[in-house]
Amino acid sequence: MKVIELARAAGATPDTVRHYTRIGLLNPARDAANGYRRFGSDQLVRLRFIQSARQLGFHLDEIGQILSMAEHGDTPCPLVREIVDRRIVETRRRLAEMSALQARLERAHELWREMPDGEPDGHAVCRLIEAAHEAEREIAPDPAHAARDS
Repeated sequence: MKVIELARAAGATPDTVRHYTRIGLLNPARDAANGYRRFGSDQLVRLRFIQSARQLGFHLDEIGQILSMAEHGDTPCPLVREIVDRRIVETRRRLAEMSALQARLERAHELWREMPDGEPDGHAVCRLIEAAHEAEREIAPDPAHAARDS
């Protein structure tokens, strides 16, 4: 198969196939007659594996490690479990951060509902943002200031 044929078969773009080839995740053979890259059915299986791993959030370098281990006859399953364990913790942390951001945005939106638009006056750039910051400080005072004030 040529690049475009492999891409179509896997539902990928030719650029994705070329990129994966450039970084060594795909290993096509070279056609002796014309030098074109030729992808066999094994590369289609490999590309589909890469796509599956990407859908689970694996990074390309991690996928490369997994493929390399498998090629050398070593089971990558312990590595996969370790990566997934780490990714779960990271995702939970990011979700908590996003949830906190959502709450701040909703509080700001509520605060701004009754506020008039202001004009920059040399002391304030956008009163909406500054008011939201002040309101957040009232909800959760800066620990550095609290330590100094006590």
